[in-house]
Amino acid sequence: MSRRRKGRDVHGVFLLDKPAGYSSSQAVQKVRWLYQARKAGHTGSLDPFATGMLPICLGEASKTAAFMLEASKTYLARAVLGQSTTTGDIEGEIDEQQPVPPLELDEIRAVLAGFEGTIEQIPPMYSALKHEGQPLYRLARAGKEVPREPRSVTIHAIEAVAWETPVLTFRVTCSKGTYIRTLAEDIARKLGSCAHLGALRRLNVEPFRESDMIGLDALAALAEAGKQDAALQPPDAGLADWPAVTLEGLAEQRFGHGNPVDGVSAPPGLVRVYGSGGLLGLGEVTADKLLKAKRLMNIAR
Repeated sequence: MSRRRKGRDVHGVFLLDKPAGYSSSQAVQKVRWLYQARKAGHTGSLDPFATGMLPICLGEASKTAAFMLEASKTYLARAVLGQSTTTGDIEGEIDEQQPVPPLELDEIRAVLAGFEGTIEQIPPMYSALKHEGQPLYRLARAGKEVPREPRSVTIHAIEAVAWETPVLTFRVTCSKGTYIRTLAEDIARKLGSCAHLGALRRLNVEPFRESDMIGLDALAALAEAGKQDAALQPPDAGLADWPAVTLEGLAEQRFGHGNPVDGVSAPPGLVRVYGSGGLLGLGEVTADKLLKAKRLMNIAR
C-alpha cells in the first residue's frame, strides 16, 4: 500500500516576496512547510541573489502553473557598468573590465529605446537550458562553453530609473524567457562598456500586483496565528484574463468526469470552468462549441 503524503489539502496561489539568498526551490519548501501543504510548486524561478515576486501554487493550483509560465514579468534591475562577471551577476568572478564612458541620461534612454520590441538574445551559459541533456550551468561550472542559438524575446517596455556612474537602474517589462543578465550586458555593450547585475527584483508577474506580495517573516507570523490561508489567492487567480464558463446539472457532472460538454456559449480557446460548488477545472472550447477538459480540479466543495 502506498504511503500517504504528509500535509493538508490547501489550494491557492501565494505571492511570495522572495528574499535574497534563497533558491526558488528552497523558497517553495519554506512556504509549503508554513502552510503544511501536501503539494507546492512555483511558476518560474528567480536566481538566489534576486528578490521579489515568486508565485507559489499550493495543492490543485499547481495545475495552473504551466499556463502561468506564459505571463509577462516586470523587473527592477541594477546594472554595474565597467565590469562583467562569469555569471553575469554579483555571484560570479570578474572576467572583464572596461572604462565607463561619460554618459548622459538622455543618451542612455535613447539606447534603451532601441531594445523595445522583439529582440534576439543568446542565452547565458549560467542558465537551466540544456545542451545534449546537460544543464548549461553545469557545463559552465566545469569550465566548458558551448554554442547557443539566439532566441526571440519581447521587451514590452524599458526605462531608465536612475544613473549614477557606474550604476544604471532600469525597469523592464518583458516576455517569458527573457534573461535580464543578458539584457544588462547587451545594453552596456551599446553604451560602450560591459556590465553585470548588482541587484535584481521582480516587481510583478501578470496579472498579479506588486502590493500583494508577502515576505517569509510576515507569512510565518500569519501561520503562527493560524491565519495563513487568508493570504492565498484563488487557485485560478493567475488565469484571470481567461473567459469563465459556468455549468449546471448534467453538464457539470459530465465535465467533472472528464467528458466533453457541447453547446457551450463561449469563444473558442482556453477557459476557466465553474460549477455549483466553485472551480471545476480548466477547459478548452472548440470552434463547434464543444468544451473539453484540460485540467480537473479536485477541490473539496
